[in-house]
Amino acid sequence: MTSLRGDGNVEFRFYRPGVEHVDVAGDFNGWRGSSLSMRPQGDGWWVAETPLPPGEYRFRYLADGRWFTDFAAHGVELGPGGWNAVLVVPRGRATNNQNTASSMLTIQ
Repeated sequence: MTSLRGDGNVEFRFYRPGVEHVDVAGDFNGWRGSSLSMRPQGDGWWVAETPLPPGEYRFRYLADGRWFTDFAAHGVELGPGGWNAVLVVPRGRATNNQNTASSMLTIQ
């Protein structure tokens, strides 16, 4: 699940009970999972935030070395390594000196 927070950051939420480490990897961080690690929130939920300018991005979750796709994102598309989730950060309102948009929500 992704959402745009009021402070201009994109929040990633992922449900995967029983795993020990989760990262978000995408074209916005060179597909390096280690650059956006998620924090456990309890009951199997993981969360991470990052600022992203308006645009269209591809991403996946990497949990204990296994890739997972957010099929409820703004779309999915087949990439070289499997299905990538599509995240759209639309233009709209200004927060944190960036043009970002009102809330968006997808469900994992």
